[in-house]
Amino acid sequence: MNTFGKFPGGRDVPDIATIERFLAEPHIGFIGASRNPREFANGVYRHLRDDGRILHPVHPEADEIEADPCVATVADLPDTVRAVLVMLDAERARDVVDQCIDRGIDIIWLHRGAGAGAVSPDAIAACRAAGVAVVDGACPMMFAEPVGWFHRVHRRLAGRRFVPVPN
Repeated sequence: MNTFGKFPGGRDVPDIATIERFLAEPHIGFIGASRNPREFANGVYRHLRDDGRILHPVHPEADEIEADPCVATVADLPDTVRAVLVMLDAERARDVVDQCIDRGIDIIWLHRGAGAGAVSPDAIAACRAAGVAVVDGACPMMFAEPVGWFHRVHRRLAGRRFVPVPN
């Protein structure tokens, strides 16, 4: 694994090659966005979408997220989706990881912000056992250009000098 530095508290920065591969994906499934546009996950959603990626939100009750059509389950994602970002708590994320594995997703980003986020040892182990690449923590806002000042500080604290992958 090619980790690059440590976050405050000693956690490794996730594998940089996997982060770059994820961010190079043109179609990304997004799990955890809300119908409330003020939620943090929606800010991440807009940032990734506005940078040129086509996002496919998954929400069991919404018809659309951020004016984009929504599907109810991971199984309903279009075949063009090979990567999924999970912004849920660890318990719900573990179930989503199984759904992604069943669906044949190639790469999963388990979001972690200030708390544990979507990351759990079980979810990481399930990804690795299935041969699914996993970004086990961190926030895409630290790496998806343009990086705002707040996430740029976090990235520098982790020792990361990131060269963005053009879309």
